[in-house]
Amino acid sequence: MSVVVAVKPSARKRNAKVGRLVFEDGSRHAFESRAAAERWADDLSAGDGHVWVASAHPRDSDDADLYLVSRATNAKLEAAYDKRRRRLRGDRAPEQESLGGEP
Repeated sequence: MSVVVAVKPSARKRNAKVGRLVFEDGSRHAFESRAAAERWADDLSAGDGHVWVASAHPRDSDDADLYLVSRATNAKLEAAYDKRRRRLRGDRAPEQESLGGEP
């Protein structure tokens, strides 16, 4: 039995090895089992951004059995973006308030 792994954009963005692999060999890869795909993901993660194999959603019309995914976020950059967005919006308050909070 063969399983097909589709590489998601989050994995390509987080891990340079994955990006290079997609460029050279495409975004779909077949393995003999899920365990083999997980070993592949572990090898890709060594020394670079962490990637892992996740089950494809049953309703997904794609022919992939698994996805290679990652959490492609950079908290420092996101915080800077939020701060800049608040400043451009004209918010003067240094602290964020919760919904329904007192002004």
